[in-house]
Amino acid sequence: MPKTSAGLLLYRERAGRLEVFLVHPGGPFWARKDAGAWSIPKGEFGDDEAPLAAARREFEEETGMAVDGEFVALPPLRQPSGKVIYAWALRADIDPARVKSNTFMLEWPPKSGQQREFPEVDRAEWFALEEAAAKIQKGQAPFLDQLRGLAGTS
Repeated sequence: MPKTSAGLLLYRERAGRLEVFLVHPGGPFWARKDAGAWSIPKGEFGDDEAPLAAARREFEEETGMAVDGEFVALPPLRQPSGKVIYAWALRADIDPARVKSNTFMLEWPPKSGQQREFPEVDRAEWFALEEAAAKIQKGQAPFLDQLRGLAGTS
């Protein structure tokens, strides 16, 4: 069975244009990457957890904030790795400056024997759909098209 992740795609309208909330992964691998590196806040879940509950939990872990409202299911996406991502669109407006992510431990530098702590998310921003398309990881880009269709914008 393929691995599964669940996440939330927050959106808002500003000055007549649709914007989406994306996060940049923390840690040394992603430190110097920008285009194609951003993601919806998401994470893996198992058979014992409902996908929407996992999406909400992961959002809170990665941003330090809980959100509520009308969650609209988007069609799941199979990633090049085989992982399946479930996502929900949610109209909401949060302040990216308030993001406080959980952390993970990683041996860094590699083979050094030293464990270092890194944030799972090192920053977050609102992007217009056009800019978000260049920022988001390629396998998640179809979520932006799904949102565009849902919101009735072109």
